[in-house]
Amino acid sequence: MEIRGFTLIETLIVIMMIAILAAMVIPKLSNASAEARESALAKDLSMIRSQIGIYKIHHGGTLPGQGGADIVAQMLGTTDRQGNVVAGGTYGPYLPIFPTNPFTDTDTVESGNGSPGGGQTGWYYNTQTGLLSPDDDAHKDM
Repeated sequence: MEIRGFTLIETLIVIMMIAILAAMVIPKLSNASAEARESALAKDLSMIRSQIGIYKIHHGGTLPGQGGADIVAQMLGTTDRQGNVVAGGTYGPYLPIFPTNPFTDTDTVESGNGSPGGGQTGWYYNTQTGLLSPDDDAHKDM
């Protein structure tokens, strides 16, 4: 009985075929990851923006974060009619947690009346317009 193994050429051919398949699959996986982060960002933006709208309705047209108030505290806590964060307040909480921006990996919020971008925080909240935006340059216009 003769035992025959693979030749060097056959082994190299199999390795080359595996390398070609891997080269085709890996870019698809990285695209799927980027698409999942884009989708998560869009979902989080939609959720937060709708909750900001509900806050505005509950507080007689006043946006969270106005007058130097902490938007994160107002969205995560309970508030009175004037927007003060109080234990057992009438309104809220509007969010169970403040989501993390998947492109900056942070959940911090910068507030002001400027424009987003720069990636120093997770989110930028314009206190004049009530628009919350991602604070990374590639997604600041979402």
